[in-house]
Amino acid sequence: MLVALLGLLMRYKILFEFPLLDQKSVQHSHSHFAFAGWVTHTLMTLLVAFLQKHDTLNKITFKKYNLILIGNLICSYVMLISFIMQGYGAISITFSTLSIFVSYWFAYSFFKDCKQIETSSVATKWFKAALFFNVISSLGTFALAYMMATKNIHQNEYLASIYYYLHFQYNGWFFFACMGLLLDYLKITSNSNRIYSQSFIWLFWSCIAGYFLSTLWLDLPLLIYILTAISAIVQVVVWYLLFKTIFKENKSIFVNLPNYLKYLILFISFALSAKFLLQLGSTVPAISKLAFGFRPIIIAYLHLILLAIISLFLLFYIYVNDFIAVNKKTVLGLVLFSIGVVLNEVVLGIQGVASFSYTLIPFINEALFGIAILLFASILWTSFFTKKG
Repeated sequence: MLVALLGLLMRYKILFEFPLLDQKSVQHSHSHFAFAGWVTHTLMTLLVAFLQKHDTLNKITFKKYNLILIGNLICSYVMLISFIMQGYGAISITFSTLSIFVSYWFAYSFFKDCKQIETSSVATKWFKAALFFNVISSLGTFALAYMMATKNIHQNEYLASIYYYLHFQYNGWFFFACMGLLLDYLKITSNSNRIYSQSFIWLFWSCIAGYFLSTLWLDLPLLIYILTAISAIVQVVVWYLLFKTIFKENKSIFVNLPNYLKYLILFISFALSAKFLLQLGSTVPAISKLAFGFRPIIIAYLHLILLAIISLFLLFYIYVNDFIAVNKKTVLGLVLFSIGVVLNEVVLGIQGVASFSYTLIPFINEALFGIAILLFASILWTSFFTKKG
């Protein structure tokens, strides 16, 4: 909800005077809290729940995870406030760094405790891969910190470091963790269809090569470009086979879901399919240069992943496991939120395409502000009635 509120505030500042807060500082607060305070914290909590479920012999001590989760929350809220107040300053940089070390602590603890559980679930290796990507994504952050500290900033290296971090967060940590949660929910084991194990291998390696999809605006060597294009093709093919297998072999589970959860999982699947196809399309040099040259396209793509795929999947997983009570009013909130996500993508897409020809679309910022209100209101509505439920 706080993430949506900050998003609404940024859209408000584009249209109206609000000199009290700096737009860039609000943006940093918005993005850091979205990553650390919402997605990462939720994933950590759900991964701890996975360990608890499979710790049948009570070998794991879970007190350390309470400290990790509390530490992550403290870092997240301090970043939320400090970035708004000072942008990149002593406090915000300190707690950003601390949040990275908290994620290292979590990864180390999870890897260690996975040895204590007895399970044949394929989810374990997806979770380990997710945490591996989370750890290596921090290299992008440290590269940025080094550039700023030495005041030796080159535009290409600066952007490449940002995209490195974003890629291994979005396509690594977030995606692999969510896939692990889904496969564990479906009770997929090492004895299940081999497509699950094969798809993991292909997606893992293509994720590493896929980083260069975010740097196609650079003058890359031909060999790297070819490998990057192959990785995009591999991801589309593997996702198709995995999607087909998941829904075919688990049809009885999906058929018996409540209608709103069927709607959510289909919505997420469509969004994820669109994401892989967009990545493939970006391998065309002309399209890549246009896409990375216009901010609305980048924002639309990032929000497609964070809102339409990751956030909605986390809500799906939480509701399908009955971690939070559901009623008709919360369902309405979820539907309105998904409508807001679609509208946001469509309007940002129109703005981006119009930018190609430097065409100004009338009232486009007003439309985006209205959509931001819808997104915030729907989350507020859902949160309020979830507590009542």
